[in-house]
Amino acid sequence: MTRLFDGFHACPDRLAFSVGGVDLSYRDLDRRSASVAQALKAKGIRPGERVAVQSETSASLLGVIVAHLRLGVIHVPINTRYQADEIDHILEDSQASLVLVDDGAPAADVAEARGTPWVPVDSLIGDPAGFEESWESDTPAMLIYTSGTTGRSKGVALSLNALSANVGATTTLWRWSQDDHLVLALPLFHVHGLGLGVLGTLLTQMSATLHPRFDAERVIEAVAAGGSIFMGVPTMYARLIAHLKGEGQAREALRAARLFTSGSAALPASAHEAFERLTGKRILERYGMSETGFTLSNPYAGERRAGSVGFAVPGYEVRVVTDEGEDCGPGDAGEIWVRGDGLMLGYWGQPEASASAFTEGWFRTGDVARVDEDGYHHILGRRSADIIKSGGFKISALEIEDVLLRDPAVAEVAVVGLPDPEWGERIVAALVLTPGETIDSERLDALSNAHLARFKCPRAYYPLTELPRNALGKLQKHHLTAQLLAIK
Repeated sequence: MTRLFDGFHACPDRLAFSVGGVDLSYRDLDRRSASVAQALKAKGIRPGERVAVQSETSASLLGVIVAHLRLGVIHVPINTRYQADEIDHILEDSQASLVLVDDGAPAADVAEARGTPWVPVDSLIGDPAGFEESWESDTPAMLIYTSGTTGRSKGVALSLNALSANVGATTTLWRWSQDDHLVLALPLFHVHGLGLGVLGTLLTQMSATLHPRFDAERVIEAVAAGGSIFMGVPTMYARLIAHLKGEGQAREALRAARLFTSGSAALPASAHEAFERLTGKRILERYGMSETGFTLSNPYAGERRAGSVGFAVPGYEVRVVTDEGEDCGPGDAGEIWVRGDGLMLGYWGQPEASASAFTEGWFRTGDVARVDEDGYHHILGRRSADIIKSGGFKISALEIEDVLLRDPAVAEVAVVGLPDPEWGERIVAALVLTPGETIDSERLDALSNAHLARFKCPRAYYPLTELPRNALGKLQKHHLTAQLLAIK
């Protein structure tokens, strides 16, 4: 596990991260993280305690992340778009001892109301001299909160062993090396950017340029300046393609990079084809989730098939099984089960949910796939219709429904995702109104914006006389989706 920090001594003068106009060498990151760790110790924070962070990507945030890992503090990242209700749930569930925030971040007000100590993320400055690491490899290092079918996010507990195993296997598979330069515009509150982006850079002792927000022009400039790897989500590729269509010079700049990867949602075949036509580069699509890390990937050197996520990442076993737990034949749909060294320890504080997620050591993902005759895996969707994948985020429909039901005009509500070429899925709400009421879209938008992150808010509302249900009264969202598509 100490390989994560080997760069501090092996290549201290090499650039580690460039972010927000600040260049951090491995020596700089060593000193900065040790300084933050000493400041945390001075505040009484000890290994095993949870420290929550709501902060945009910055040099200060990088120092905090690495300090938490070296000190043995459990890092609890909070989505920077989350509002009070969502933040309060995470702080309550994790029982965070301290909250670190950017100026103006809503987590400060939530922490204040709860009586939880909070400080600015850039205020932790201690004396790095004499700092001693105190991490343990098999205890929780991070709690990544991810939406579940119950409508409330669960804290996925990941150990350094699991993180190191998965990041090591993936970077080896994709042939990352010290000579690479990663261009990253993914947020650092998900395992995609935080796990593989930050930890992968440290593990391979290469360099990375980080952007707090995705901007097609800035990403292209970073690649042109020497970037060799770009990791994105389908929404980013849609915007890159739109930008590239009128920019011949930009297309040439991207041709210099050696690897483009996509995940977090299915990448349309049309995007694969358009990007390859414009840049000459074939995107490598992969599959994973917070609970498992990166588990399936198209090959680096072999055929990268559109609509497929390839084969099991080394160190993992993957099965596609029937409802009875039997292996599916080629072409048959079933649930993805995963086993390997990179799996979570469990859901924080939820032993029953943790136990029920596994069957004889296999984690049941809830995602449905088929395997073709060549062994490539093709994701078909969620077993649960209550998870919407939009813009690279997994969003709980039940959480949104709970908010909309606070409007007295709404008697019943069902939230689904409709196919969208840019976002993957577009969030819409079907409403059965209280008698005599009409839809007030502005009021519903205001309600959603007050309680949800913007990316979770519905884009459209559909009034219906009734929602489709079966004989037992259970909502049938697949019928509802078809009904709304017909209206659309």
